[in-house]
Amino acid sequence: MNFEHFYTFGAFVENKLAGVVTLILETKSKTKHRANNVAMYVYPDMRKSGIARMLMTAAINKAKEIEEIKQVYLTVTSSNDPAKNLYKSLGFQTYGIDKNGLKIEDTYYDDELMVLVL
Repeated sequence: MNFEHFYTFGAFVENKLAGVVTLILETKSKTKHRANNVAMYVYPDMRKSGIARMLMTAAINKAKEIEEIKQVYLTVTSSNDPAKNLYKSLGFQTYGIDKNGLKIEDTYYDDELMVLVL
């Protein structure tokens, strides 16, 4: 398997992993102008420390380095206001809602679909 279109960024505090995000570039010819931020996670005890902003900024900057990439997409649970506020502050805009896009046990959650036009 070829992983040249995956970029994973990690943040470390005192040699301990504090958070991660992965940027995945689309590979099909009609969508090669797009990338997706996925698997964004910061450990609970490290939240509100700026790590999420640093990780997202690193992924966005990588996307900007790649001439073909014009848009970066992500999905966030609609009820996750801290994450949504971060993404909005970085320039992401909501373009849709995926009703019941996430199911955890017997509970459904809406996903907010967001895009950053570079």
